[in-house]
Amino acid sequence: MADVIEVGAARGDAPPPAADPAGRGTPAKRKGRATPYLFLAPYLVLFGVFGLLPIVLGLWLSVHQWDFQLPNRPFVGLDNYKDLFSSDSAIYGDWWQSVRATGIFTLFSVPLLVVLPLGLALLLNRSFPGRTFFRAVYFAPYVLGVAVIGLLWRFLLDANLGLVNRLAALVGLPADTPWVTSTPWAWVSLVGVTVWWTSGFNAVIYLAGLQDIPQELYEAAKVDGATAWERFRHVTLPGLRPVMLFVITTTVLASANVFGQSFLITQGAPGTETRTVVWFIVEEGLRDNDAGRAAAMSIVFALMLAVVSLANFRLFRYRED
Repeated sequence: MADVIEVGAARGDAPPPAADPAGRGTPAKRKGRATPYLFLAPYLVLFGVFGLLPIVLGLWLSVHQWDFQLPNRPFVGLDNYKDLFSSDSAIYGDWWQSVRATGIFTLFSVPLLVVLPLGLALLLNRSFPGRTFFRAVYFAPYVLGVAVIGLLWRFLLDANLGLVNRLAALVGLPADTPWVTSTPWAWVSLVGVTVWWTSGFNAVIYLAGLQDIPQELYEAAKVDGATAWERFRHVTLPGLRPVMLFVITTTVLASANVFGQSFLITQGAPGTETRTVVWFIVEEGLRDNDAGRAAAMSIVFALMLAVVSLANFRLFRYRED
């Protein structure tokens, strides 16, 4: 070994670097290790300020009787949570009515927002004249804000002056359908408007997933004699499984957090039948000035959605074959 070092020194080669006994490495290596954390720092700061901090503050509010107009906000422990599950509390009935309304809307809107955009994406993935135009047309409603959508359809669905009933009368259908003031028509209106408004977004997500499926798989299936349905079942659906997991999860969360449509279109009618959880939380916290109870509702509702999301991931988890 000494002969090798002497020969290297005679040729002018640099001696091998000495090992770092502390394991710290060179300054360049230490700087390289810190680089990922420097890139993550802006996100971590924003997440801490706008994510973790509101959660901690919400937990703090939920164990207090927090009225913005009163100087004293006494600690009440779990009383705000108990009121949500105690049948003799003042808000028990309204709370579970809002949960029921949210459940009805989610139950009927999610299947439509999962299946219809998939069919639309399959059509738009084909080659035909004007394909780009139709892609833009179906996505266009999604760029509109909920205020625009809500006010527009509130006037269109008006039982007396709305264009929908006028068009229905022209084709012999009832011209006095109470689209926004009576059930089940109020639910039909809310679900229908939401599907029309947001289907384009899910269709674009599906379309991106379809274009990532290798065409060789379809060609191999055709060679094996697979029908169109068999190709859809054994090639398209497995290839779209990760995309479907994303679409279903985001659609469930978006539908469960519905607020603007019911607030603007049906205004909770009839009575409070279409008043959703988010709407009730806003009323409790801002109108009735009980931020503590509203925070408790928010946390319980978030836990409900977390359970649903975990079940969804469990059901549609992606496995590499």
